[in-house]
Amino acid sequence: MCIVVQADSAVISLGEFKIAPVCLREEARHAFERSVWTNREPITPRQRVRLGIDTITTLRNIMLKKINVNQLIVGMYLHEVCGSWMENPFWKSGFIITDPKEIQKILASSISDVWIDNAKGFDISSGESVADEPGSAQDEKPEALPQTKTVSVADELERAAQICAKSKRAVMAMFQEARMGAAVNTADAQKLVEDISDSINRSPNALISLARLKSADDYTYMHSVAVCALMVALSKCLHLDKAQTRSAGIAGLLHDLGKAVIPLEILGKPGKLTDEEFTVIKTHPKEGHQLLLSSSGVDDIALDVVLHHHEKTDGSGFPEGLKDSEITLYAKIGAICDVYDAITSNRPYKAGWDPSESLRKMAEWTHGHFDPKIFQAFVKSLGIYPIGSLVRLSSGRLGIVIEQSEHSLLQPSIKVFYSTYANVRIPPEIIDLSRKSCKEKIVGREDPAIWNFPDLNEIWSGLKGY
Repeated sequence: MCIVVQADSAVISLGEFKIAPVCLREEARHAFERSVWTNREPITPRQRVRLGIDTITTLRNIMLKKINVNQLIVGMYLHEVCGSWMENPFWKSGFIITDPKEIQKILASSISDVWIDNAKGFDISSGESVADEPGSAQDEKPEALPQTKTVSVADELERAAQICAKSKRAVMAMFQEARMGAAVNTADAQKLVEDISDSINRSPNALISLARLKSADDYTYMHSVAVCALMVALSKCLHLDKAQTRSAGIAGLLHDLGKAVIPLEILGKPGKLTDEEFTVIKTHPKEGHQLLLSSSGVDDIALDVVLHHHEKTDGSGFPEGLKDSEITLYAKIGAICDVYDAITSNRPYKAGWDPSESLRKMAEWTHGHFDPKIFQAFVKSLGIYPIGSLVRLSSGRLGIVIEQSEHSLLQPSIKVFYSTYANVRIPPEIIDLSRKSCKEKIVGREDPAIWNFPDLNEIWSGLKGY
């Protein structure tokens, strides 16, 4: 196959599917790239004549080439992997391979083919064959958010707020009964999990985002509700069946039950714990496990997660110092959800971190603390910029994430409300970054503590008092 493009009297041969857009004049090249790779701005008739392009779609497909993973070299632009997103060793999408270790990660996975973009990185050597004839990578595009929502976050928030309030009261009662030595009523826990699961089915992120907005005084109780919701959402993302998802949710709701027997002056201490106090805190997994053993109808998954949600894959966790293969899937799920809610929540001794910053930190801790595959699924269940994240757009405006996109982890819906150029509030506007007509993009996350907006939670939720 050979295509020829006329550009300023220079002929560019596309034999072996090659093209060298850098040979075009700068102005024409930018117009060419905008139309060919983003399909957002049509090339003008004058530019079309100058570039000699008759079939833009054909050229775009030429840029995207499916190759075998053994053909990868440093300098190639990895557009996407072929197959399920769960097989993808990276949780970012679209990047230039700069380190041989990145190639080793792909080779160590079950992925056999990938899509590369010749226009943004190196091509395969002349004479090498491609995995398939060039075509649209959309045919095998990995799913970004493997959940089916039936209502928007905004429509679900009020109902989610009611579920959160109801769940908080139930967890408080459960902890109080445990302090008094009464057996845990798991039937009540199952009803709560069903309500939480139904909310997540309607809108995957509404209740999860709302449960994060807890006061330091409410932390112990609402943390259980939040971890329950996160475990349900992650279980759905991992395609666990209904019974397994329900068990994971119950485990999340009960995971910190052992804190019911920890002295309140330690649980609510506003400063750093002493070594002795931390030793007491570390007893809560065994204490909770013992409380459940004395109750009836508690399944093995809940018992496992309650005892092992503080284990780490490198063996440095507690209470048993288990290593990777010794830790069950459910305990690994529990560990990730527990840490995420802990670091994003306001505590007696510190303010919670921004959701997207928390994910970035957790990504740094993955090796040694968490299972990388499960963490990758966790990120994809929340989005790279979870709801409530403060971000800066390419226009210089600040906005807060209010809804995830079903098409891309990097293109959520944003409610913009501040201009960094004028340093003033502007009328709120909702922008769907996933729309083809949208020219905005996220250029970075922002630290809410620096900007000190007092109403960030109210901006994204629309609810008073959050």
